[in-house]
Formats: sequence, C-alpha cells, structure tokens
Amino acid sequence: MLGPADRPLNIRHFAALAATVQHGSLTRAARAVNLTQPALTQAIAGLEASLGVTLFERSAQGMLATEPALLMAPRAEAAIAHIGSPRVTGTQLRALLALARAGSYAGAAEATGLSSASLHRAVADLQVALAQRLVDRRGQHVTLTPAGQRRARGFGLAMAELRAGLAEVAAWQGKEAGRVVIGAMPLSRARWLPEAIARFVQQYPAIDVAVVEGSHVELAGPLRDGEIDLMLGALRDGAEAEGLAQEPVFDDVPVLVMRAGHPLEQAGDLSAALADYPWILPGSETPLRRQWEAMIRHLGAEPPRVAIECGSTITIRQLLLSGDGLTLLSPAQVAVELDAGVLVARALPGAFARSIGITTRAGWRPTPTQTGLIALLREGGAALRQERLVRA
Repeated sequence: MLGPADRPLNIRHFAALAATVQHGSLTRAARAVNLTQPALTQAIAGLEASLGVTLFERSAQGMLATEPALLMAPRAEAAIAHIGSPRVTGTQLRALLALARAGSYAGAAEATGLSSASLHRAVADLQVALAQRLVDRRGQHVTLTPAGQRRARGFGLAMAELRAGLAEVAAWQGKEAGRVVIGAMPLSRARWLPEAIARFVQQYPAIDVAVVEGSHVELAGPLRDGEIDLMLGALRDGAEAEGLAQEPVFDDVPVLVMRAGHPLEQAGDLSAALADYPWILPGSETPLRRQWEAMIRHLGAEPPRVAIECGSTITIRQLLLSGDGLTLLSPAQVAVELDAGVLVARALPGAFARSIGITTRAGWRPTPTQTGLIALLREGGAALRQERLVRA
C-alpha cells in the first residue's frame, strides 16, 4: 500500500470519511463538509478504491462504518485539525512541507519530482487561500515566516496521522506495512536500540525501520513536527513545556574512560587529579555535561575548561587513544574497546545516574506496530536494569 507521501492526497476525501462516520448520514455529512451529496459519495468511493476496502455498509438506516473506517476516521479527524483549514489541498500541503525541509524551490523540486513552477504556484495559492504570508524569499533560499512554520508543523503532524491510519488499515487487511522512524541519541545506539530493532524486525518483517542519529537539540524539532515517531536517549528536564512526553526506562551510570596506560589508570585517589587532564565531553546543554560539572564541584574544585566538545562516540574513542584525555561514557558505548583492553574504565569518585528513556509527542497515539516496538524497548530496558543489579 502506498503511503500518503507517495501519492496525491485529497484532503476532502478524508474529511468526507470522518464526517460520514460521525454523522452516519450522507446528507448530514455533506452539509458538515460543505459538499454536495453526490460529491461526498464520490469522495468516499474514491477513498475506498484507493485503500482497497469497503468503508461503509449502506442501508435504509444510514451509513454503517466498517472496521477500516473506524480505524481511519480518528486519524483523519486529527489530520484535518492539524491542517486547520478546509481550503488546503494535498498538493499545497506537500509543497509547503517540501519547501520547509529543502529551504529552496529547487531543492523541494528535486525532493518531490515536481517542477519549481508547480511548487511556486501551489505555495502561492496556499497563501491566498489562508490569507497568510507563509514564506520569505532571500536570494535563492526561502525561509518560512512564523505563520509558515506553524502551518508546516501542522501539516507534518497531519501527514504523520494519515500514515498511522493507513498502516492500521493495512494491518487490518493482513498486509502489514509501514515505516517506523526512530530518533537515536548517542547512548541508545550502543546496545538498547540495536537489540530492540533486531527483535522488532523478526516480529514485524514487513515494517521498515529508519534510525535518525543526532543530539536532543537536533531531534526534538523533527519529533514535534511528526517526521520522527519517537526519540530515545537521556531524558531532559522541562520536556513537557516543549510539547513532549517522556517515559523513563532504565538508569545509566557513566564511568571515567581513558586509554590503556593512562597515568590515572592505576592512581589511588582520582578526586584531586581529575582537573589535571584534558576533558572531551558533549555540549554544555546536555544532562551529562551538567552532571559532570556538579560532580567536580562536589569534589571541591571548579570544572576545568573543556577543550573539545563532542557527542560522537567514534570520534571520542579516537581522541582518547591519541592522548591523555578523559571522558564520561556508558560502558556499553565502548564495550568492544574495553574488552580489547585499548580503553579502560574506572568508577567515578562521585558516581551519578542519568535517566534513559523514550520521548514522544504529547498526545501521540501509536499504532499497534509502534506499540510493539515500545514494548520491546521496555523489555530491553528491564534487561539492562537487571544486568546492572547483577554487576552491583
């Protein structure tokens, strides 16, 4: 089954579906979406042909919604609410999203296969229909106005709802299909996520999985915009104010990591020596950096200068091997190097734990497939907690 990003969308078809489910009558539904009854009937027939299912049983009592209609209707209602206007067409929605992601008409044309002229026309028509200026042209590049940014976010969330609805209908048909997009911060990529994905693809072989790597700052926006389904990694304070919901899954206790043969490898008391060596740490906005600063102050010193800020485990590993730098990492992130003896780890003088978990959009309704992935992530987190208890 093609997803909504792969074929033209008719927003009114989905509006017709939602209204007919709600009212149970073609006459009342047509009035609700400002269509004639023949146009509404045609819209439903077109959607049925597109989905390959029967959405309603026609009877003297009205329109009785079938199971696929009941699955799709809440998603359609949510999508229409996110779009925010009955005047928006599928082509206009697709054009603004492509422009928002590419930053230029040329880039959007390349991404969509549409001509730049078609995209210009669609965005211009959208601005007229909404009576809002959505884009500012600056040379070859385009930036969205605040109104344009709000519309693009709403359109992205609408697409996410429609993708979810289509996936649920496909599963009902026994043609399970779809795609799960996971935002992965560094710690989740060591063991937790790969082990969950390995089990997930065995249980859901028809579902594609995409992993988008990045920091919290890089991933939170795409998550809120509906481009990412869920985000994994260290949890943040204040996420609720950003429209995000967090679920703690397990705690991670970072360790001090250095090269084999480092002067501190065999040192007795580390407390007084931690400020004497260069540090390689993630940016100041990360929980790990703030916890490191608190640890150093707890030991009676001011945090030393961090000469190298880096969140890439691969880069940090190479930097450690080439000098006397220190860092904090989860043992799982450098398990291979620790086992090989090229890096060594020591417990911190003031050990602390960081909460690792799942971040989603507030109010997000996962599909059964997405719920299955979350269950596997919870099981994996429970196994990691048990391992830590055994080691302790």
